[in-house]
Amino acid sequence: MEYTSAVVYPQEGKMNLQRTNYSSGAPLEEKTGYSRMVKVGNFVFIGGTTSVQPDGSVAGEGDPYQQARYILEKQIALLEKAGARKEEVVRIKGYITDITKGAEVARAYAELFRAVRPLFTMVETPRLNRPAQLVELEMDAIIGSHL
Repeated sequence: MEYTSAVVYPQEGKMNLQRTNYSSGAPLEEKTGYSRMVKVGNFVFIGGTTSVQPDGSVAGEGDPYQQARYILEKQIALLEKAGARKEEVVRIKGYITDITKGAEVARAYAELFRAVRPLFTMVETPRLNRPAQLVELEMDAIIGSHL
């Protein structure tokens, strides 16, 4: 689902900052009032995403690499809905429940983003929403910023 706010027309020399909120349809988004992705002008922000599948199960249970790969592919598909491409990603933030498994997350990242070279930060967190969730990723892109 997509929700667009009122258009903000730029003044001379200023950018258009029209805002569009995107929902994945998860009931918690409506209940608590958050969006999965927000686009403001050419800036696209995807909130923390885990490997929960549409049926509620966790993809790649027990495997940080598989979870990271699933999440990154899911986020790339979301970017396309906002008119962005993976080549326009400028930052990825990662949260992992066991930093000693960080190389597995980094491997999934490198397979998709090595050539793009966005900022990449990964930190350990004691836990995520469910014990089966080992990885959560955020992603930011700027449309038109590809090399």
